[in-house]
Amino acid sequence: MTTHLDVDLGTLAANIASIRRRIDGTELMLVVKDDAYAHGIVSVVSRAFAEGVRWFGAFDIASAARVRHAVGDRARIFVWIAVTREEIEEALSLDLDFGVGDAAMLEDVAAAALDQRARVHLKIDTGLHRNGIRPESWRRTAARAHDLEMAGAIEVVGIWSHIAEASDDEDDEARECFDRAVREARAVGLNPSILHLAASAASWERPEFRYDLARVGAYCYGIRPAGGPSEAELSISPVGSLWADITAVGADVTLGIGSLHGLPSTLAGKCEIQTRDGWRRLTRIGDTESWAESWPSARVGEEVKIYGTDAMSATDLAEKIETIGEEIALRVSPIVPRRYV
Repeated sequence: MTTHLDVDLGTLAANIASIRRRIDGTELMLVVKDDAYAHGIVSVVSRAFAEGVRWFGAFDIASAARVRHAVGDRARIFVWIAVTREEIEEALSLDLDFGVGDAAMLEDVAAAALDQRARVHLKIDTGLHRNGIRPESWRRTAARAHDLEMAGAIEVVGIWSHIAEASDDEDDEARECFDRAVREARAVGLNPSILHLAASAASWERPEFRYDLARVGAYCYGIRPAGGPSEAELSISPVGSLWADITAVGADVTLGIGSLHGLPSTLAGKCEIQTRDGWRRLTRIGDTESWAESWPSARVGEEVKIYGTDAMSATDLAEKIETIGEEIALRVSPIVPRRYV
């Protein structure tokens, strides 16, 4: 294997510190979905916990279980996908916080919580339609949640939602919907202590969206938004750097990385890699190999950085094919070794 992903945990810690300074007064929830954005969930969570992070957003039960086993019972883990009764029961056994986005799941969680009150965060759909309880059903569902709370099955500890982060006007409308939902929940007797609405971009740019928790994923890994401010402007740096060895030198330089490793074939002819002799265009991308314009000092066995620190970033590559940096990072195959530095 001539390809590897270097994961700089020191840079992760520095990014976390920068974000916490920015959102001062709001607690950070580190989102670790998709194996911590393909950086390796156990190593990422362990380092983040050592840096003082106590909230993790795990998306699914399998990821949440890995977080729990990594940090023990000293952290809160928020999960918002639990489909079957078995998954809900596992989540209860792991002492997770449930993100509940529909009335049916609310009933399922309450029914499974026999000897243990389930901690529930009710989700209002603020217009993104990324699950969540519709506004016209919100008061009724909140009242039902209050009944279940009084019966001892659940504790509604939070209210949350996603926003599009597409425009200030749309996000302002979503925030008004969110605030209205909080007022209605309190009017029917609920008393949530945790409100969370913002992800990376809104957490950084708009203090009024932070509330009690800020769910930050991409920025913690040094992945900036496509078409947005630079990493330097955000005071973050890429945590992951993707490397490949030179396997042959001729008219072109052959690299031991291809689309099966996660390098999008559509990048061919559209991006450059940095070499000791300057930038060279990546001309072709095959299944397991790629080819770049040659350079005088190229030698077999030499490592070349595809993206990362002091090279093009994941988002730089993403912009070449009109996507987002998260997609580039998440495409790195599990077969690619992760090296932690």
